[in-house]
Amino acid sequence: MEEKVSILVVEDEEKIRSALKDFLEFHNFEVTEAADGLEAERITTEKRFDLILLDLMLPKISGEQLCSKWRSDGLHTPIIMLTAKGQEKEKVTGLNLGADDYITKPFSLEELLARINAVFRRTDPARAVGQTFRFADLDVDIAGLKIKRSEEEIEISKREAAIIQFFAANPNRVIGREELHKAVWNETMSELGTRTVDMHIAKLRSKIERDAAEPDIIKTVRGAGYKYEID
Repeated sequence: MEEKVSILVVEDEEKIRSALKDFLEFHNFEVTEAADGLEAERITTEKRFDLILLDLMLPKISGEQLCSKWRSDGLHTPIIMLTAKGQEKEKVTGLNLGADDYITKPFSLEELLARINAVFRRTDPARAVGQTFRFADLDVDIAGLKIKRSEEEIEISKREAAIIQFFAANPNRVIGREELHKAVWNETMSELGTRTVDMHIAKLRSKIERDAAEPDIIKTVRGAGYKYEID
């Protein structure tokens, strides 16, 4: 049986917390609740989650403080912050502290679900596309580190596999170098990181493009990054 995706909901308003729990469980997520920052901090030391919904305005420890502490402790779990209208400064602070996205109250539950799925596509592409999938005219086998075009088999590195998986999970969207670097290398991009990303893309193109000088699969978007387009 497939393991359910686990979400921690950190929200001090009982009605909102309960509504989120019911909605997410209806969509087959496994949900754990925390009513304040201290409880959330304790729970995350006892259990691993796939995603955290974190209210900014919490008793005992604020959402900002929690996010900062989790990231400094090395917790990489995706975090979506729940913010009240008018908390523009807090939203920016939250993203700078390492939150992956935010959503402003009041929000529709369907929008929240879309945000959750978008974060998973960015942070866990394997969940979106799996280990074997079609990428343009290529059959990709992530576990085997190989791709096939007709009868031709091409070996790829783990890094190249991660890049392909990320683009496959995010079709028709411009991917900036910094976003790609964070997703594949799991670290904030330095000046050297820009060169690293470009070098890996160039090498990957030499393997998968019919003409690396005129790429059809991973296209360059001038001044913005790269894009994998599908119809």
